Amino acid sequence: MESPAVAADPDALAALAAVDIAAWMERIHEWRPGHSPLNAAPEYEKYLFDQWQHGNFDDYWRQPGLYAEGYHQDFCDAAMVHMSSWYDAYSRTATDNYIGLKKSKRSPVCLILGPWTHGNRSLRYSGDVDFGPAAALENSLASDFLALRLQWFDAWLKEPAAQSIESTVRLFVMGGGSGRKNADHRMDHGGRWRVEKDWPLPDTRWTPYYLQEDGMLSPERAPEATASRTFRHDPRNPVPTVGGAITSAEPLMFGGAFDQREGPKVFGARPPYQPLSARPDVLVFQTPPLQEDVEITGPVTAEFWISSDCLDTDFNFKLIDVYPPNDDYPQGYAMNLTDGVLRVRYRESWEHPKLMQPGEVYQIRIEAFPTSNIVKRGHRIRVDVSSSNFPRFDINPNTGEPEGRARNHKIATNRIHLDRTRASQVILPIIPRREDG
Repeated sequence: MESPAVAADPDALAALAAVDIAAWMERIHEWRPGHSPLNAAPEYEKYLFDQWQHGNFDDYWRQPGLYAEGYHQDFCDAAMVHMSSWYDAYSRTATDNYIGLKKSKRSPVCLILGPWTHGNRSLRYSGDVDFGPAAALENSLASDFLALRLQWFDAWLKEPAAQSIESTVRLFVMGGGSGRKNADHRMDHGGRWRVEKDWPLPDTRWTPYYLQEDGMLSPERAPEATASRTFRHDPRNPVPTVGGAITSAEPLMFGGAFDQREGPKVFGARPPYQPLSARPDVLVFQTPPLQEDVEITGPVTAEFWISSDCLDTDFNFKLIDVYPPNDDYPQGYAMNLTDGVLRVRYRESWEHPKLMQPGEVYQIRIEAFPTSNIVKRGHRIRVDVSSSNFPRFDINPNTGEPEGRARNHKIATNRIHLDRTRASQVILPIIPRREDG
């Protein structure tokens, strides 16, 4: 604990050391100020509840340190680089800032996006997936991170008349590997670096893939006049987190790419462990095996038509690259690429939430984190839909109570509509095949 007050208080230190965070997370619905795993560190506990209980986008969130987009006009007009990665919770921040600042500034703005988790730019893997030796920053973008920064400052400060770094986007396109288990027992997914002119990529084809009642995912709109799928979201039995854009909280959850199945290291999972796709509260939609490689690079969104028998609920979706079975993975490998979540009360506005009318149909839009991946021929593109992803996202009790103050819970029957007039879809940023492959 970094708090000076706690460091000087042996009783507080002992109390924090004795905290069983897993047990606390099992009963997160009981947390209150003064009754939480941080109650021995009041200033940290206050910070936790301040953020948790500010559900609306109000002045609390509009502070300069939290809301960069609202202060782009105040940024210095200097050359800058924004760096993040596909399994970093700040990837949307980096891409949004790149877009906004490039519009408002005349100095060059650059963007670097790797395949890492937060801060792990020297690793070639993320989670249980290996992206090859080129994935690490070292000897790919520069000899090391310090050399990369020195190159940048030399180009724009020391030698302004001889800039050697262009205003570009450098991104790591995941995919192309064997799909087999390597010597480190990680799945070989592969990938390579590429230089682009802008973000989103100028030649992006924004392609809707429609969710079908029979579980298919197709570029063709569903023909049925009426079609839907339902599932029940029980706040006391949420879908467990398996990877994703996570910056901390090990060993409760781990960031990165993983086969989407439960296991002994997955918080909330219980034997017999099963694929997440086998859970009754996860709806699965997938393409047939692809006839050719498909590159997905850019921001990913979903537009769903939904209804519920509750006043409020969450909808999550997850984009997955599904490998066919091989000797190392006899059941195939469902690799998570990106995901997004929306609390339905915020469907119209982050500032002014509105609860639902049970049974009424609403159109919602969910923004996921950006990604870049080649789904190889023979693989499937899959979308999983659910109402929880815990502990990465807090659990919606489905009661409409304010965040961080709920006292009750209710099992929600949630429906996603899939017919020709209410065509639920994901919009994928498809990149045409390049001459260099």
